[in-house]
Amino acid sequence: MRLIQVRVKNESRESVLDTLDDANADYVIADEAAGNDASIVYFPTPAGAVEEMLGKLSEAGLEDDAFTIVSEIETATTPHFDELEGRYTQGPEDEIGLSHAELRTKAQELTPETTMFVVFAALSAVLATAGLLLNSAIVIVGAMVVAPFAGSSLSASVGLVSDDLTSATKSLRSQFLGLVIAIGSATVAAFVFRWGYLVPPTLDVGRIAQVAAFTTPTLLTLTIAIVAGAAGALALSTDLPVAIAGVAVAAAVVPAAAAVGIGVVWVEPVLALGALALLLVNVVFINLSALLALLGFGYRPAEFGGLRERLSLSPRTVVSVVAAVALAALVVAVLFSTYQYFLFGQTVNHNVNEVLTESEYSGLELESATAEYGAGGLFGRKGSVTVVVARTAGTTAPQLPERFKRRIAAETSRAITVDVRFVEYRRAGSA
Repeated sequence: MRLIQVRVKNESRESVLDTLDDANADYVIADEAAGNDASIVYFPTPAGAVEEMLGKLSEAGLEDDAFTIVSEIETATTPHFDELEGRYTQGPEDEIGLSHAELRTKAQELTPETTMFVVFAALSAVLATAGLLLNSAIVIVGAMVVAPFAGSSLSASVGLVSDDLTSATKSLRSQFLGLVIAIGSATVAAFVFRWGYLVPPTLDVGRIAQVAAFTTPTLLTLTIAIVAGAAGALALSTDLPVAIAGVAVAAAVVPAAAAVGIGVVWVEPVLALGALALLLVNVVFINLSALLALLGFGYRPAEFGGLRERLSLSPRTVVSVVAAVALAALVVAVLFSTYQYFLFGQTVNHNVNEVLTESEYSGLELESATAEYGAGGLFGRKGSVTVVVARTAGTTAPQLPERFKRRIAAETSRAITVDVRFVEYRRAGSA
């Protein structure tokens, strides 16, 4: 919440106080020293109401350059404050109420200074690398909590909607630095883990479930990035804590960066390229969804024309445009790959179920069916399917892998490999 102190001249005092009364705001007045023609008006307000309140006071006759102080306070006990707070915590009816200046400040406060940013980015990447190799979701979540990427990822969209290109450019540089540090730290950590024999050097990292989950752009992984950007924008523009979206932003960035390092150290180019594609697309979607969310909440640059005046055909502008086009092409390619992967998974699940319903396989019970092709949607046509079935001891499954392969390949036109794993069990009969 905020405490607003504003100097009001006597000729506009009545209209200003009437405006505060109409807004149901509680205020106190302190007269200036004798002989002055003004008073100081104090009133508490939710952070989301600051810009609207100042706008209404300006319309009521308050000078644009009037002495005004907006300070943060811990609590306020006034007759109508709870009503105001309930109205503005989620923003006014038509738009979110934080001013552009407060929005920029709130985003900047999320990003630590450069040294600490680099340290925390490196630590989060190392922790995520260990979590992926341990196949431990708990460790990966810990890495997300440590990660410092929320502020740098959201500041670019804040800079664009507040007509602050300097802030947006600084945010993009910070994001690039963070990605380089995260990938480099993950690569070093993976090298130490592998050749320090903390894990078997011959470990098949592609079969680790947590690693595989962050090496293929899919609808679910893109959903993380989209929701993280939108949730971060909502938290930034209201009184809600941005920490609730910080972990989501890190979930879209840190594990994928760690997977790139693992792919490099284990010399798995398809795995590394797939994770890198996922990482870049997630970063793009975080920024894009945050920007669209802020625009949807009612934020606009003060002057759209100002942007046109500041842009020129300079080498930096050309490089920026080329980079934007390249990223757009990558996004389109990944979305197409995601659609292919979705259809591939549906086809696999359908055919596996159809085969197991045949009479000769009636003694088998499906445990799981996993379809994957790493970065295949972007870099190749080969896929793999892993099916786990349970069976009682002595139950046979003649030609089951071949049957799966023929059925799936016929409908997908994709070269695939099929692994079938059996889990045997014994069941005691009734007495």
